[in-house]
Parts: sequence; structure tokens; C-alpha cells
Amino acid sequence: MRILFITPQLPEPPHGGNALRCSGLMRGVHAAGHDIVLYTFGTLAELERNRETLESYCATIDPVPAPRRRLRDRLRDLLLTHKPDMERRLYTPLFVDHLKRLLINESFDLIQLEGLEVAVYLPVIEQCQPDTPVIYDAHNAEFDLQRSMYETDANRLRRLPGAVYSWLQWHRLARFERRVCLASAHVVTVSDADAEAMHWLTPEYPITVVPNGIDVQRYAQTDASLDLGPHALVFTGSMSYRPNVDAALWFADEILHRVRARVPDAKFFIVGSHPHRRLDTLRRREDVEITGWVPDVNPFLHAAAVYVAPLRMGSGTRLKLLQAMAAQQAIVSTTVGALGLNVQDGVELRLADDAGQFAEAVITLLENQAERQALGEAGANYVRAHHDWSAIVPRLLQVYDQVVGT
Repeated sequence: MRILFITPQLPEPPHGGNALRCSGLMRGVHAAGHDIVLYTFGTLAELERNRETLESYCATIDPVPAPRRRLRDRLRDLLLTHKPDMERRLYTPLFVDHLKRLLINESFDLIQLEGLEVAVYLPVIEQCQPDTPVIYDAHNAEFDLQRSMYETDANRLRRLPGAVYSWLQWHRLARFERRVCLASAHVVTVSDADAEAMHWLTPEYPITVVPNGIDVQRYAQTDASLDLGPHALVFTGSMSYRPNVDAALWFADEILHRVRARVPDAKFFIVGSHPHRRLDTLRRREDVEITGWVPDVNPFLHAAAVYVAPLRMGSGTRLKLLQAMAAQQAIVSTTVGALGLNVQDGVELRLADDAGQFAEAVITLLENQAERQALGEAGANYVRAHHDWSAIVPRLLQVYDQVVGT
């Protein structure tokens, strides 16, 4: 088959959850014998830096620069329309024009939309290739993500503006996501929890779970190039992403001092790009280090004594946990952080949802190397069996057979 993938960013290099998923799925689909065309956002310079890698598994159309969406644009849409922020985030007439030209001049057996931000272009597909089935790959149940953000922030006066924003987005996204699902031939989600949420929007509609995955072998390779000290606590992810910012602040403000009361040299490393200004208050602390962007998280994963995922809001499946598991790290996570993973507390990782329990779990692992090792080995076995791309791509190929065969 000839398949058009529309993505919100170039999948190479695979930094960040979106790019990791797109890269893994596209490589696997290509390896199964299908021809892939990629249409995406980015710059020509970014494309040229990664062209050789991209062309090893897909043909690429020159990317369109992502639109600059200013605060006043977001406020205008918030106050004067009923559209969710994500419906407007990547909308640009230039992308519409180029996509129309592509769809008029070339034919495809399938079109796959990677994430809700690019689903705004569904009407263009319906206009130009109405008979081509569309698969919507929902990286998150976005309305449910905003609902969880609202519930987390609603009782905190300082976060009331964020709570109001999330309440509005939650209801607007529910309407938009329902329209997208109904306009697609099939919906793919990354977890059973997300599938349940999407079924709430569209009962009886075809939804298949294709979990997030990683190249397990890449993270399993030991990397001893970095020394963070004997009691390093590591958290990774995009640090402009609101759930990650909330997680880092909660751990630093409510949990870390409890850990250091028993393990005085414990230090918290926040590893990820674009640290939000809300994290600036942590920069003056000796027990916290904010790295900013790093070219590779693998050295930090292998240098950690314990990997922490103190997430209190979100949906989908956390690729950061899969990476840490593949690196055989002992993990302490909230239940929300481990959504989408079929894991048990005390077997593949430790789960804790309040500050005291979370701190106690971290302390126990810091003081018990044998337990750290046992959790790390069990986590690595789990992710190798269930979240390597070799185990995941066949699920997507079954969806293709189902959709094209109808």
C-alpha cells in the first residue's frame, strides 16, 4: 500500500514522545513492505539535517514552517470562538494549499493523521480524496487530559487561571475530538484508558489500541559516561509541557525534603528541553539541577539511582517510563504516570500517589540496591515483551488490513 502520514513535526531526530511514536510506527510500516510519504511541519534546514535518515524509510514532501501562534491569537480564539486551542495550533493556509496540491496530484491507499493538532486538515482530505480511508492516531485523549488538569488545579488558588482554561478546553476538545473520530475510518489510541475515554465520545465506533513503543535495545545499552552521584533522582521530558512542570514542582516542593531527611545527598535532576519559567524558582536550590535540552537522555537514565515520575495529570502512555524501564532503572511513579502500562506495584516499579508515600518508596529504593535491581530487571523484561516496536507494529498492520478490506 501507499500511505500518507501527516505529522505535526519531523519524526527525526526522535526527540520527544510525538516524534518517537511517529518514527517507530513509520519505520515498522515501511519494513512491512509499504510505501510511505511524509507530509509535516518543519524547516528545510531541519529536513536537510535529517534527510538521509528519513529517506531510508519514507519519501518526504518539503515541510511547511509551523505557524507562529501568539498569545493574543490564543486569547482571541478563547474569547471569540468555541474552538479548542489544539484545533488552531497548527492551522495555516499554506499547509492547506500544499496538501490540496499533493492530494490532487497523487493517490494513496490510506492516510494516517498523527495526533489531534493535524486533524484540523480532515476537511481538506474529505474534499480532495473522499474515498481514501483516514486513520486517526490519537496520541492522547486530549479532552480527558484537560479534564485531569482541571481537577488537579481547581482547588489551588494560584492555579485558578489554569483550571479555568482547562475547563474550557476540556469541553471544547470533547466536541472536536468527537467530530474527528466520526470523520475517520478507524481510531487508534495508545492505551486501554484512552480507548475507554474515546469510546465515551463515540460509543460503538471502531477503536484499536496500538501502544506506545521504543527501540528497547537502544536504551538497554549501558552508558556510564555520566556520574550524577550515588543518590541521583532523575525525571525526564519536555519541561514546557504543563503536566511535566507540575510534576517537577510537586516533587521538588513536597517530596524531595522528605527524602533528604533520610538520604541527605539525594539530588533531583530535571532533564528536558525548554524549561518553563515556573521552574526558575528551583534554580537557586543546591538539591535540584535543571539541565535544559540534552542530545540524549540515555546517559542520565543510566546514571540515576532511582527514576521518578511524579505526574498528577495526563493521559496516554509515558514514553519516559518505557525508556527508564529499558535502561533497567528502578522507578517510582504515580498511578497517573503509569497509565497505559499493565504493571504492578512492587513488581515492575513502585506506585505512590501522595507525597509521603512517594518519598518513602524513593527512600526504600535508595537504601536497598537488591530491590532496585529486581525492579529494574522486571521492568526491562516487561517493556521488551510488550513495548518494543517489533511487538507493536503488527497491531497497526492489522488495523490497515481491517480498514482497507472493508
